[in-house]
Amino acid sequence: MRSGLAAATVLVAAAAMGCDGASGPDVVVEGTPPATPYRGPLDIPAKEVDATTAQAMRTASGAAGRALECDGEIYWGTGPDGWSDSDGGDSPEDGLRLFFDMFDPEVPRDGYRVERRDADRVLYSYDVGGRTKVAVVVARDQRGRPGWGPETNASCDPSELPASVTSGPGWPEIWTDAHGRRVPVSKITSSAGDGHCGWQSAHFLTAGGRTYVRDPQGVFAHDSVLAGRYDGATTMPADAHDTGYRFRAWRLWLTDDGGTAYVRTPHGVEAWPKERRGFACD
Repeated sequence: MRSGLAAATVLVAAAAMGCDGASGPDVVVEGTPPATPYRGPLDIPAKEVDATTAQAMRTASGAAGRALECDGEIYWGTGPDGWSDSDGGDSPEDGLRLFFDMFDPEVPRDGYRVERRDADRVLYSYDVGGRTKVAVVVARDQRGRPGWGPETNASCDPSELPASVTSGPGWPEIWTDAHGRRVPVSKITSSAGDGHCGWQSAHFLTAGGRTYVRDPQGVFAHDSVLAGRYDGATTMPADAHDTGYRFRAWRLWLTDDGGTAYVRTPHGVEAWPKERRGFACD
């Protein structure tokens, strides 16, 4: 089913290439046309919105969002955005490369296919199983912005991309359910702590709208941001239930109150306390 509008955000697996004529490996490929190619206009008006709901991203991402074929909801969407008068490229592919350079998006950097081409716009799509999971519309000669550059862009949940793509550095950790199916990061995801904050020994898990913290070295032991303390060798509570969520050798169990995440490992059971309040490092 075709989803609405979207864009992208985080880090990616491959190195970015500039718009100065440098070539990148297979950024654009011939590909196979999808079963239901996008046939709508490429110049759909889009406006910036100060929200991250699915509806807001549909509003923001114009034709790029409409070209998506997500299994679930739109993951991210944005646009319109501009490039400076000296950034525009000489070709549509230069405009696609500029998208990578400007936004450092959480999408693949190669393997895109031309899905639609108009006189002054080109729709690039990254397809999985013949369905569009990332869409980027590049435009030519916008007001005050000569040359080719990114106009709108959209993406489905990272779990809908191949595991070979999302296993690289910078991607969110994607869990599976009891049947081995990849679960959307909007439901559950995890990530290692940021090294530049001194949190590299910690691990963060977000599930059911709550964030839990694995803190074996006590990085947050004297901070009020956690509702309890990490325990690396605990006993599974009698009222805990297996959620079915798995990440590598980890298995997530929760109690009804969701106050602590219990993670079963090959070595036993760990208790990850809940985040009491949001926090970040500078």
